[in-house]
Amino acid sequence: MKLDNKVVIITGASSGIGEALTYELSKQNAKIVIVARNIDKLHQIAGEISSTNILTLKADVSCEADCKMIVEKTIECFGTLDVLINNAGISMRAVFEDLDLNVIRKVMDVNFWGTVYCTKYALPYLLKSKGSVVGVSSIAGYKGLPGRTGYSASKFAMHGFLEALRIENLKKDLHVMIVSPGYTKSNIRNTALAKDGSMQGESPLEERKLMSAEEVAHRIVKGIEFKKHRLVMTSQGKMVVLFNKFFPKMLDKMVYNTISKEPDSPFS
Repeated sequence: MKLDNKVVIITGASSGIGEALTYELSKQNAKIVIVARNIDKLHQIAGEISSTNILTLKADVSCEADCKMIVEKTIECFGTLDVLINNAGISMRAVFEDLDLNVIRKVMDVNFWGTVYCTKYALPYLLKSKGSVVGVSSIAGYKGLPGRTGYSASKFAMHGFLEALRIENLKKDLHVMIVSPGYTKSNIRNTALAKDGSMQGESPLEERKLMSAEEVAHRIVKGIEFKKHRLVMTSQGKMVVLFNKFFPKMLDKMVYNTISKEPDSPFS
């Protein structure tokens, strides 16, 4: 699929991977619908691109009515839809024993239900255009990460939903791709929720060692063009997927040891 003149919705487009996807797709001459709660940042991004083929929408993907509105406004503006990129997401960092359950509800509402809602309303148009549904997931969707029970649960749920959707539509030419970046330079960890639902603040990781959002965006666009089913990024991520298949018990210990050594780890 060449993305020239294709209509693409990107949720969570005000920062990180979503913002990088906006710039990457603008280079491909796509018609872009960028969605986030921060409309001022969306206007800023649209102004920098300076294109008539960009629509900014303020929406919260955890709200079903907002997701319906996103698709309706897209069709109203461009008349069709070719690609939906479910990128909006939040994380959390706390041991389950200490966690307020509302944190998990909020993470599931955005990461899982946001994907379900947007996909539900976009699907009739994507089937008509033989388009693509993309879920920006995580390695946490392959391996449960300690201290991130809610986040891992939401990504496992996203994987199951999108895999089932792909198989249901095998004979309808719907492309479904699950993207699993490793740790990426973005603000998802800065805005991650602590055990009481407050924002974590500073990232505990060394950002300079992480993959850039721009590189992730470039790989996602290539994955859409070549209709990949799964996209696992970083050598560490590929190792996790492989080891979890053949040596899950050993990987449990490796993951525990690695995450317990993070600065301010919620467990040790």
